[in-house]
Amino acid sequence: MAGIADVARAAGVSKSTASRALTGAGYVSEETRGRVQDAAVALGYVPTTSAVSLVTGRTQTIGVVVPTLDRWFFAHVLEGIQDALLERRYDLALYGAQPESDARNAMFEHFLARKRFDGLIAVGIEPSAHELERLVAFGKPVVSVGGYDLGTNAVSIDDRAAGRIATEHLLGLGHRAITFVGGDPDGRRTSFGDRQRLDGYLGAMQAAGLEASARHAPCEVTMPGGYGAAVEVLGDRRTRPTALVGVCDEVAVGAVIAARRLGIRVPDQLSVVGIDDHAYAEMFSLTTLQQKPHQQGRAAVQLLMWQLDDPDAPTHRIYEASPLVVRSSTAAIDDASSAIVGVGP
Repeated sequence: MAGIADVARAAGVSKSTASRALTGAGYVSEETRGRVQDAAVALGYVPTTSAVSLVTGRTQTIGVVVPTLDRWFFAHVLEGIQDALLERRYDLALYGAQPESDARNAMFEHFLARKRFDGLIAVGIEPSAHELERLVAFGKPVVSVGGYDLGTNAVSIDDRAAGRIATEHLLGLGHRAITFVGGDPDGRRTSFGDRQRLDGYLGAMQAAGLEASARHAPCEVTMPGGYGAAVEVLGDRRTRPTALVGVCDEVAVGAVIAARRLGIRVPDQLSVVGIDDHAYAEMFSLTTLQQKPHQQGRAAVQLLMWQLDDPDAPTHRIYEASPLVVRSSTAAIDDASSAIVGVGP
């Protein structure tokens, strides 16, 4: 494999000039830069991370912290981050941060403390006060995605507005008995974004004069979690709601499956709306608020690069659009149909 000395020899320049031309660190005339780059391409030269780091002071690596990869949102954000970093020839260092785990403690106390990255992207992370202090103490740029606002650059949809719009859609169809499904039962693992969606639902119910009838059915934010919660909520025909708002599409799809198992027709007897526009949403004809996590991942990289280039730049929070996508899981309330009795678990 060709080295920087080979490139310099072929271009007729010194090694230091060749290095500046290829890394962008320091002045080199455009004519010389072009000659060095042409020589590098002809020789198949690939600069090593360590070599670039010596010149630029950067590791050419971005750390990405995620609580888990088993949710659709996190996996797609990570894909967007990876695509954007590859375009910029940056490496990605992935750190798992499952709440209340030994691995999370080790990540904050040891792995992140090594600072083998130029900046961090925290995806859906809700740091404790101690963890937040550690992140700030690292002295590296941080961008958060789809969750807690770390006080730095951030990208997300407006989760509170999403919960409100989903609920208002059902209210506009005449529903009054609306239950919000999703969110960890003990609250310790409920993400910031999920909490904001619940608050949006509660705000819409209050604005409609239905605060007293607002109901939250907590569950794990998964399809099985939504299924189990919906079975309980829908099992008693005396208290059965006419509509459900899922904290995310996975929970909403679980609720649709539960309704079908219980013999409850969607949307004739039950309307269901989700948030995310998950890959399964169209398959289940689910009405939902759309977000594009891949796009959010790419936007997070752009924000981080701006921060790396100008550490004194003001912080930004980008709210990505989340339009309502109406499919056939919601319909105007049919009092006669929704009041059918005899349907049980």
